[in-house]
Amino acid sequence: MKMSILCAALTAALLAATPALQAQNRPAASAAQATSAGTEVMAASSRIIQTLQTRKAEFRSNRPALRQYIDGELNRSFDRTYAARLVLGVHSRGASDAQIQLFADAMADNLMGRYGDALLEIEGRPRFRLKGESPLPGNRGVKVSTELLRNGAESTPVDYLMRQVDGRWKIFDVMIEGISYVQTFKNQFDAPLRQKGIEQVARELRSGTLQAGSNGR
Repeated sequence: MKMSILCAALTAALLAATPALQAQNRPAASAAQATSAGTEVMAASSRIIQTLQTRKAEFRSNRPALRQYIDGELNRSFDRTYAARLVLGVHSRGASDAQIQLFADAMADNLMGRYGDALLEIEGRPRFRLKGESPLPGNRGVKVSTELLRNGAESTPVDYLMRQVDGRWKIFDVMIEGISYVQTFKNQFDAPLRQKGIEQVARELRSGTLQAGSNGR
């Protein structure tokens, strides 16, 4: 997986949630809600990419400001806890909410800390094009299909899997060229989790001795 594109995709659409969309106490999306999800993804993508472009010089000289900006978008609209449960899979059985959150935060922070700077190096005025929306099986939410377009490069398919949480759309998985963020990390962390457990893996992610998105240490 192209991890810099994954970070761009995650960051560029993290404002996709909007309080105006009502969940009706169920995760399923109606046709109107699905359209709203796609519209919000596109609006957010343009807004955040523009911010990264216009504040590039500032962010390059002030990396804490870049990290604060990215973290703000992640905290607002990426359902990192639900995504972490999917990544943990069978390892989440019997785990406390605190352990799940510990792993979720460590994984997200490791990924963005490692690849966040790559967001400033993407050239060619990237933009997203909406291809369509479709409901997910089992009333799990909606898939918003887009393409990441960059001058001088082939388009990259990017799909966002989203669900309603307290009346807001939140992203819980990103698929780039058909490769799932959740499945990628589920495969990577399976062996370490079996050997060491959630808390130790989270500590290693925090310290950097274990890196998200690599084949090993």
